Amino acid sequence: MKLCKEWFLIISCLIAGNNIVNATTYQMPENPGDNVIVQFPSGDSSVRIDQDETLLDVALRYTLGQTEIIKLNPKVDRWLIKKGEVVRLPNRRVLPDTPRNGITLNISEFRMYYYPPGQKSEVMSFAHGIGRQDWKTPLGKTSVIRKVKDPAWHPPESIRREHAAMGDPLPEIVPPGPHNPLGTRALYLNLPGEYRIHGTDIDKIFGIGMQITHGCVRMYPDDVEALYEVVPVGTPVYIVKQPIKVGWLENVLYIEAHPDLEGEEMGQQQRYETALRLIQKTTGEETPDFDQKALNQALTDLDGEPVAIYERVVPPPAMETQQSLPMEDSNQENNPVSNEKGSPGGYYHGT
Repeated sequence: MKLCKEWFLIISCLIAGNNIVNATTYQMPENPGDNVIVQFPSGDSSVRIDQDETLLDVALRYTLGQTEIIKLNPKVDRWLIKKGEVVRLPNRRVLPDTPRNGITLNISEFRMYYYPPGQKSEVMSFAHGIGRQDWKTPLGKTSVIRKVKDPAWHPPESIRREHAAMGDPLPEIVPPGPHNPLGTRALYLNLPGEYRIHGTDIDKIFGIGMQITHGCVRMYPDDVEALYEVVPVGTPVYIVKQPIKVGWLENVLYIEAHPDLEGEEMGQQQRYETALRLIQKTTGEETPDFDQKALNQALTDLDGEPVAIYERVVPPPAMETQQSLPMEDSNQENNPVSNEKGSPGGYYHGT
């Protein structure tokens, strides 16, 4: 009980003091063909802790999910970080293989990406929780059909029965307030079953970045309020499951790998075969000469940090000679394949 009270005080102080960082906004790569975003250009994404605290406190401060920060710091004690210890934060992220418009939820990494309309140079990213093994978050393309500020929660009968069986009966209506599981904002999705992107109550704030909900997508309070303000009704939402992603940044190919969700087990061989198919597709080579050791390490660590595995050789521009075409004839516009078209393979699974 004492520990619960201490957590409550920590959370209350953080929220009241508005010390929680809002969504991370990344600059899109300058090359339209690149799809790796970077938060710290210097490459140093570690922080030195200036007081004794827990790894979950650090996750809350930087709006990272619990699973994410634990995988990045496997040797750090989750419950006690001593003053002066160094904690690793994520730096690069490979964008999911979806259209670059609206919202993408990659449930494998417990992370959301929002491409603001009219802001092709930016993408916003948020941590979130998802449905647990027996209440899976559905996959597929949908959209935001309505938004509600300070929503009341009407628990469905199935959830009320579950809570009653655990000795925690729920009322028919939970009014807005600090203990409402929907938090202060809710974005309703065009899916059967009242699926929402919503905030969280004060008691479940450390569940962000975990499989813990009844299927909805749960966000930090400040994050969902920021998202609520910028996402219009009708925004497309792509809910995907991509535990392995590959992407280019300045002619270097990176791979990003995440652990299996609860109740799923890909296996190392299947994971390697999936990675190889993605590498072949992205490089356009049947047998690309990639860094086998780096790939194996990424598929073993599964820490979500992109790892460089391949560098393509770009031929130097042709020297201009007297036989060159006149400027007005050779000025052809570079027209790469648009990322708006995306690659829908694998994410239209339905419910």
